[in-house]
Amino acid sequence: MFALALAGLNDRPVDGHDGVSSQSNASTDHAHSHDLGAMDSSDPIPSDPPMRWWRGNLHTHSFWSDGDDFPEMIAEWYRTHDYHFLALSDHNVLSEGDRWMDQSAIEKRGGKEVMNKYRQRFGGGWVQTRQTKDGTGFQVRLKPLSEFGPLMQQRGQFILIPGEEISDWAEGKPVHMNATNLQEPIQPLGGKTVAEAISNNLRAVQDQAKRTGRTIMMHLNHPNFGYAVTAEDLAQVIEERFFEVYNGHPSINHLGDDEHPSVERIWDVANAMRLGVLTAEPLLGIATDDSHQYHGKPGGAHPGRGWVMVRSKYLTPEHLILAMRRGDFYASSGVHLSKLDFDSAARTLSLQIEAEAGETYKTELIATRQPDTAETMPAADQIGVVLAAQTGTEVVFQIPDDVLYVRAVITSDQPPRDPSFEGQFKQAWTQPVGWRKP
Repeated sequence: MFALALAGLNDRPVDGHDGVSSQSNASTDHAHSHDLGAMDSSDPIPSDPPMRWWRGNLHTHSFWSDGDDFPEMIAEWYRTHDYHFLALSDHNVLSEGDRWMDQSAIEKRGGKEVMNKYRQRFGGGWVQTRQTKDGTGFQVRLKPLSEFGPLMQQRGQFILIPGEEISDWAEGKPVHMNATNLQEPIQPLGGKTVAEAISNNLRAVQDQAKRTGRTIMMHLNHPNFGYAVTAEDLAQVIEERFFEVYNGHPSINHLGDDEHPSVERIWDVANAMRLGVLTAEPLLGIATDDSHQYHGKPGGAHPGRGWVMVRSKYLTPEHLILAMRRGDFYASSGVHLSKLDFDSAARTLSLQIEAEAGETYKTELIATRQPDTAETMPAADQIGVVLAAQTGTEVVFQIPDDVLYVRAVITSDQPPRDPSFEGQFKQAWTQPVGWRKP
């Protein structure tokens, strides 16, 4: 069984398997274990905390771009709904600097009660307003993360991470990427092709990380939004390791259509190309909200639909990102796991579901079989096939040798609280494991 390489904070896959760890204490961690005790000045920082799951959303919008609420209100929603981390990721901007917004525009987007809600929650001493230059109205100051972050964050319980949705265009299509834990905003760099635009912006993120010494992560957003990003695009940019296998916005075409594959099919085809042809590491899948609307607007992009569960000793941006680079996380739209282990020696994938009352679960083992000839694309009917399926809350799969990778999809028989598309059921997605290191 392979273990996390915590010594030295190695961010590379261990033993060539970019999968989940089999730490002995990981199986006892619970996705909902949020009671860490009262925090006070006498509470010591643990010298060797156990591995545990942290829940977070990496795709969030506010008044700083096209969301309909103040960032403090949004952060407070996540903090009080069992999240541990939140990345604010407005379009082409970081929530920093001096920014004022007309109150009329705020109320047009967020509703007539949005200011009352803001004042009731944070008080008149926090909310700042001023008259417009022509004296006919008022403006409201949008607080930067550096100012409202200390108000929200709690050590070992909840942190905020600066982020940006780099919103670009290429070949007349929207190409959006989220950069998490940025120090400076990155303006879209474009490209002659979609793949080139992804690569150019990823290079800018990597350059900033190197120059500033920060640990920064970039992931590709909603590939089926405008049917902009294909499996071939995702496979080609082999330096990009993350994409959204689930995005809670109702307009991102998660299931595809008669002419376009589903997002999950894109994932499998891209990884078949990476592992079968390009000898590259696989793409890892995350789930996000892409939240924009926070006042119950019907059909809106609401919070609480998609998240990642990351296994790490520490709740810091750096450790969360390093854990995700190791593949030590899963994506969810409603299913929680209390155990997730991959034994590379025995080639077994085991998991335990945190069952909710009245729900039943089916877990499918998805795989792409190895092609007959090395460095060739597997046949279409050998990509993303269901090798096995089990019901119940405790699952163990034996992984055959003739596959490029396997991943598990866990599906409840119940819909999520706030579905993003018709016929949706709660799900969780594990990362590809069992692949051979290039």
